[in-house]
Amino acid sequence: MVGMTKRRKLIVGNWKLHGSIAGNQQLLQQLRLNLQALDAVDFALCLPYVYLFQGQQLLAGSNILWGSQNVSQYDEGAYTSCISAAMIAEFGCSYVIVGHSERRLLRLDSYDIIATKLLRALASGLTPIYCVGETQQERDAGMAEEVIQQQLLNMLNALDDDALERAKSLNIVVAYEPVWAIGSGQHASPQQAQLMHVLIRQLIATRDHALAQQVRILYGGSLTADNAHDMLSMHDIDGGLLGRSSLDAQAFTKVALIANALAHGE
Repeated sequence: MVGMTKRRKLIVGNWKLHGSIAGNQQLLQQLRLNLQALDAVDFALCLPYVYLFQGQQLLAGSNILWGSQNVSQYDEGAYTSCISAAMIAEFGCSYVIVGHSERRLLRLDSYDIIATKLLRALASGLTPIYCVGETQQERDAGMAEEVIQQQLLNMLNALDDDALERAKSLNIVVAYEPVWAIGSGQHASPQQAQLMHVLIRQLIATRDHALAQQVRILYGGSLTADNAHDMLSMHDIDGGLLGRSSLDAQAFTKVALIANALAHGE
């Protein structure tokens, strides 16, 4: 078993294809106010590209970091509509989601493309939130662990020694998002999620034990205030990647308060 290191919780919101200039301002200002006294948890919001500037303006100086939901595999060139890691970094972003299941499914992001995006993010000083997760069909077929292993090895094999050290210094994050639970209202049980998080940590340890101890593994399958306490109480669940709950200041705050209370041993 990988050691019993205590890691600081991280709660990340993924807005997906949502937002408006007026609505964003209200939401971000409310979250900034609600979370300002929470000192034991880290927070971040991953916004659509077009709102990164607004996020930077409204969140600068707060305890909420911001990031992008995707990044191009290209640095520059004739790639219409692509957004490079360097461009994202210019907006003060700390995080970028890489390999989200919706990108894999809807945009057909291959393992090779995702690995390249991971390296581009690291090279630009962005912390990747690398997503893994199985579909309902894969789980029903008894292939969940095999799928997660393949996805993790795709990440680990992409890291040469220099990139591995960069991943450590930037505190790379992994998000376990069972695809069958995303937006469905379903979620893995705390015990199911914990077992998968342990597997992920053990797989990372086969490449680098220190990284496995350090890496924060988030649960990303319909985490809400109703299940957050039970989920976040699990030793290897280091936070959450929230979808719908990140679009509601009250819902996000409830999860944040639970995480902060647990961090204080309450």
